[in-house]
Amino acid sequence: MNDRILCVDDDPNVLQAYQRALRKRFHLEIALGPEEALDAVVSHGPFAVVVADMRMPGMDGVQLLAKVRKHAPDTVRIMLTGNADQQTAIDAVNEGHIFRFLTKPCAPEVFARALEAGIEQHRLLTAERDLLSKTLSGSVKVLTDVLSLANPQAFGRTARVRPLVARLCQALRPERTWAIEIAAMLSQIGCVSIPAETLSKIAKHQPLSPKETQAYQSHPAAGAQLLAKIPRLEEVAEIVAYQNKRYDGEGFPPDHRSGDAIPLGSRILKVALDWDALVSDGLPEDLAMAEMNDREGWYDPIVLEALRGLLGIPQAYVIRQVRVDHVPVGAVLADDVRSLGGTLLCGKGQEVTAWVRARLRGYATSVGIAGPIRIFVPIDQSPAFPAETTPSSGPKTPAPPVAPPVAPPVAPVAPLPPIDVGPPEDFPNSLSDLLNLKDS
Repeated sequence: MNDRILCVDDDPNVLQAYQRALRKRFHLEIALGPEEALDAVVSHGPFAVVVADMRMPGMDGVQLLAKVRKHAPDTVRIMLTGNADQQTAIDAVNEGHIFRFLTKPCAPEVFARALEAGIEQHRLLTAERDLLSKTLSGSVKVLTDVLSLANPQAFGRTARVRPLVARLCQALRPERTWAIEIAAMLSQIGCVSIPAETLSKIAKHQPLSPKETQAYQSHPAAGAQLLAKIPRLEEVAEIVAYQNKRYDGEGFPPDHRSGDAIPLGSRILKVALDWDALVSDGLPEDLAMAEMNDREGWYDPIVLEALRGLLGIPQAYVIRQVRVDHVPVGAVLADDVRSLGGTLLCGKGQEVTAWVRARLRGYATSVGIAGPIRIFVPIDQSPAFPAETTPSSGPKTPAPPVAPPVAPPVAPVAPLPPIDVGPPEDFPNSLSDLLNLKDS
C-alpha cells in the first residue's frame, strides 16, 4: 500500500522540522523547492500525499500542485501557507484541486491529522478505481463471451479488427484509446439481435430481403443501446452507434452528423471494418487500399492516411480501367493480362514499356484480350484517367482504385504494455491493462 508523503518547501530548516516531528508516524520524503518536487513526482512517484508551501521562488504552491495533479491524478494535494488570504484559497481550490488548506503556524497534531486524512482519501480513490476497473473488465468479458457463443463469425471479425484498431490508435494517439479498443471488441454485439438465418445469408453473400437489410443495418444501434446501460461505457456506446457512418454524413444512423462531429473512434472503426471486409472477401491488400481510396467521402482522410502508412504504401494510388490503345508507357499493371485463350501476356505489377504496349495492341487486334486492362494511377493524377469500358469478354465493372506492389500484410499488434489506469475521472488509456487479455 502506498503511504508515501512528499513535503515541499524552499526552506531546508522547515523540511528538517517536518522530518523530526513526523518521521516516526509517516513515510515522509522532502523536496527543496518546486523543481525538485516535480522531478520526484515524475521519477520516484507516485506519492499518496503532496504537501506544498504557497510562497516559493519560480513557481508557487498552486502552480506546483496543478502540475502534480496532471502527472499523478491520484495523489492527494495539501496546501500549507502563511498568507491565508481569500484569493490564495480560491486559487488553491480551483487550480490545484487541493484536499486541505492549512495555515502557518500549524500545530503538529493538526498537521498529522490532515496527513492521515489525505492518506485515507488516497486509499478511497485507488480502491474506487480498482473496483470500477474490475467491474468494467468483467462486463466486457461477459459481453464478448456472449458474442462468441451467439455469433462466432461476428466474434471472429472483432478479433481481426481489434489489432488493426490498436495500431491505428497508436498512430493517431487519440485521448481515450481504451474506449476505442473496447468499441472494436464490442462493435458486433448488436448482431445477437439478428436471426441466425439472416446472419447465414450475410456470411454466404446471399441477397437479403428489405426487412433483413433493415435489421442488419440497425445492429450498431442495438449494440449501442445495450452498452449505454453499463456505467463507464457511454462513450463506447456512441462509438459503436456511429461505426457505419460515412465521413460525409451519409449512412447510419441517418442524422445531421458529419466530418469531425462523428466520434474519432467511429471514424477509426469504419476504416478498420471496411478494410477487413474487403480483405476477407479475397481482395488483395493493394486492391482493397485502392478501393477505399476511390470511395469519395466515406472515410476521414487522416485515418485513411494512417492506414496507408501502417501498410507501408509509399504513395496513395487508385486503379483506372483503360482501353488497350490508351495504356500509357510507364504505367504499372494492376492485374495479370491474358489473351482470350488464357495465355499470360503480362504479370501484375509489370511496368508497361513501348514494346509491351505494342504486344498488347497486337493481341487485342488479332486474338483478343480477356477483360479490360487496369493500371495503377497516383491519386493526384487520377482525373487524367477517367474510367472507361472496353468491348471484351472480361468483367464490365468499373475499376476500383489501388497502390503499387502489394503492401505487406498488417502484422498482429503486440499486447500493449500495462500502464496506470488512472482515477475514476480519468479512466485507463490502455485496453490491454484494463482487460488483462492477450491477442490470440
